[in-house]
Amino acid sequence: MKKLLLPILLLSIFLIPQVTRAQDSLKSQIVEIAKQSKGIVGVSILGIESRDTLNYNANARLVMHSVMKFPIAMTVLNLVDKGKYKLDQQMKVGKGDMYPNTWSPMRDKYPNGAQLPLSELLSYMVSQSDNDACDFLLKKLGGPEKVEDYLQGLGIKGINIVASEGDMAKAWEVQYTNWCKPADVVKLLDLFYQGKVLSKSSNDFLYKIMTETTTGPKRIKGLLPVDAVVAHKTGTSPTNDEGLSPATNDVGIITLPNGKHMAIAILVCNSKADEATRELVIAQITKTAWDYYGK
Repeated sequence: MKKLLLPILLLSIFLIPQVTRAQDSLKSQIVEIAKQSKGIVGVSILGIESRDTLNYNANARLVMHSVMKFPIAMTVLNLVDKGKYKLDQQMKVGKGDMYPNTWSPMRDKYPNGAQLPLSELLSYMVSQSDNDACDFLLKKLGGPEKVEDYLQGLGIKGINIVASEGDMAKAWEVQYTNWCKPADVVKLLDLFYQGKVLSKSSNDFLYKIMTETTTGPKRIKGLLPVDAVVAHKTGTSPTNDEGLSPATNDVGIITLPNGKHMAIAILVCNSKADEATRELVIAQITKTAWDYYGK
């Protein structure tokens, strides 16, 4: 037995420095890519099967914007699992629930309101990042504090949601009150993907509408193969007259070429770079991680 243990021990001692060097190289590449943003870039990556992690500014409090729609969807689906709602339940969205000066494909399709199943409202909110659908569901929940209560119950302390989309539209400063730490977003993605907090049917539904996301095609998915499976949620702020963009974000779960999975959160905060550069930063960091974790 001792003869068998010695080669294993020696192999482990040999491999650990190699793994460390490879991770250091990956992190160095991410640091260099991030410089293009002219802002703060936070990155957290987890190899879901390997449990291998890499973090860069992962505990910084960064502006979240529509990334918040992922935990909001989880909160709604938790209530579906508890029997309060059903995915096929019809909900009346009135004309007064929709606002003219915000991103809302739902409002564009139903300008006078409509009866919609909860599943369609969730799809609008997640897949198309619909702000009116988001605020309608937040009201149904009882406000952002209900999402916070749910997250706290899961042990997620680094996601702070206090403002709705409507609240953020009222004043520039309000968007900074909704923040998250990339490491905590990845923790939530991991809990979600592993099916530890929602029923299988709710998990499968949310995963599906995240893979159907149409926003941010040049971010996480930008440099990946066209057939790569990515379940993700973007977040995007306006840009002010000084060229400052508080949030250009993308978070999600990627199926890798080796069949394994990677949870990733990339947030570009307070950037002075143009949109194309901000999105390229996310795409390049993702591709670098894809090459490393997908071997």
